[in-house]
Amino acid sequence: MQNVHKIKQDICDIGRRIYNRQFAAANDGNITVRISENEVLCTPTLHCKGFLKPDDIATVDMTGKQISGRKKRSSEALLHIEIYKNRPDIKSVVHCHPPHATAFAIAREPIPQCILPEVEVFLGDVPITKYETPGGQEFADTIIPFVSKTNVIILANHGTVSYGETVEQAYWWTEILDSYCRMLMLAKQLGNVSFLTAGKSQELLDLKGKWGFSDPRNTDEYKDCDICANDIFRDSWAASDVQRRAFPAPPAIKETTKQVADANGMDEDQLVQLITNEVVRQLQSAS
Repeated sequence: MQNVHKIKQDICDIGRRIYNRQFAAANDGNITVRISENEVLCTPTLHCKGFLKPDDIATVDMTGKQISGRKKRSSEALLHIEIYKNRPDIKSVVHCHPPHATAFAIAREPIPQCILPEVEVFLGDVPITKYETPGGQEFADTIIPFVSKTNVIILANHGTVSYGETVEQAYWWTEILDSYCRMLMLAKQLGNVSFLTAGKSQELLDLKGKWGFSDPRNTDEYKDCDICANDIFRDSWAASDVQRRAFPAPPAIKETTKQVADANGMDEDQLVQLITNEVVRQLQSAS
C-alpha cells in the first residue's frame, strides 16, 4: 500500500529543489504524482513551489476534477493528465521553467544532438511543441505527438515538462536538460561546438540499450536515420516554427552524399561506387 503522506513530502522536496535551482520563479511550475488508476496528487495554483507543505497538495481525478484538498489544484493539471493517459508507465510529471532550456523554447531552437554522452544516454532527441495558451485541453494536446518517444518535452515559449516512474526521476530529466542547454550556450560563446561522430554516438545508443533505456533511434522505424540530425522530431518543426538558427546542423555524410548525388543526376549508390573507384585508383597510383 502506498504511503500517500510520504509521496506528498517527496513532492514538496522536489518543489524546493525546483525553486532553489531557479527553475520556477514566484508561483511558477506544477508537480503531480499518480497514486491510483483514477487519482493524481497535484500541487496547488498560485503557491510558491519552494514552500509547499504536504497539506497543500490536492487530489484530482483523471478528468482534472478536484476531489480533495484545501487549496485549488494547478490550472495546468490537464497537461499532466494527458501524459498519464498516453503513458501508463508514468507515475509522476514535473513542469517548470528552467531558464536555459526555456531560452531554447523561446528561440524555438532544436536541441543539438551528438555532443554530450550523458545527454545521448538519458535524453536523446528533445522535441519542441507548437505554442498554445497554457491551461486548457488544447495546450495539453500539444504533447501528444511526442509523449511516447521521449521523457522530456520543451513547451514552445513556455518551459519544459518531464516525466518518470518517480517524482525524483521526473525532475532529473529537466535538470539534465537545463544543464546541457547552459553548456551549449557557454560553448557557443567560446566560438565552437564540436560534435561526436555518428559511430561514437551509436556506441552510446548501444550502451543505452544495454542499460535498459529505450530510444527511438534504436528501433526499426529509425534504423536508417542520421543519428546526429534530429531526425526523430524534425517533421514537426514547420508546425512549431522550429528551425536551426544558433546551432548549425552537424556534418552529415549521409545528407551530403545525397545532395551531391542529386546535383549530379545520379542515385547515392552510383555516387558511392564512383567515389570508391576513385579511391582505389589513387591508391594503386601511389603504390
